[in-house]
Amino acid sequence: MNLKKIGLLLIIVSLVFACNSKKDGSMLVTGEVKNLKKGTLYLQKIKDTLLVTVDSIALDGTSIFTLSDDIESAEIYYLALAKSPKKKILFFGEKGTTTINTKLEKFVYGAEIKGLSNQKLLEEYNEMAKKFGDKRLDLIKLDFETKKSNDSLRIDSVQNQINSLIKNRYRYTTNFAVIHADKEVAPYLALTELFDANIILLDTIQKSMTPEVKASIYGKKFDEFIADIRSKE
Repeated sequence: MNLKKIGLLLIIVSLVFACNSKKDGSMLVTGEVKNLKKGTLYLQKIKDTLLVTVDSIALDGTSIFTLSDDIESAEIYYLALAKSPKKKILFFGEKGTTTINTKLEKFVYGAEIKGLSNQKLLEEYNEMAKKFGDKRLDLIKLDFETKKSNDSLRIDSVQNQINSLIKNRYRYTTNFAVIHADKEVAPYLALTELFDANIILLDTIQKSMTPEVKASIYGKKFDEFIADIRSKE
């Protein structure tokens, strides 16, 4: 066998090895981007405050993809398309298989995610959070209209409703995290939704978390967050 053939064989073997090893991660993300004839998909996550790509796949003639990563504990991932890098599908990744099906035209908003336990809980929470958000927008509009009337009693009433809504959202988020304190979604919500909440609420969540969740990526970050707050008291 001449050197040229040996070199070609080595290249083929290395490519096969790379493709096989690339999909041996403990987390798989599979799915389809309909109407995508050619493009590159990126699997990304935040690492040390930076957005990094952990896997990618170049699609040419197929819209079906498989991406993977080795994962220690459940955390937030992003699926991004090279053509629109700012448009990212956010999902909770964890050990096992997550399926994401979407369309090129509605890459983010048309995405259907079949995830595991943390993803399902995040979707459940987001549904209620949207209701809180819609109600808040209605109250802000009412507050704007009320201030035009210079009716102090009505202005105070609307402001009290806004404050009450904020407190109710904090309470709901805290209760949701406590109920699901055996999942990584609990410290994640505490960090992203309750970062300016009363320390009492944060302590309630921290004390409820299981040892496994406390040892997770978000569990450790949450412990550091609370420790930082206490150091400033």
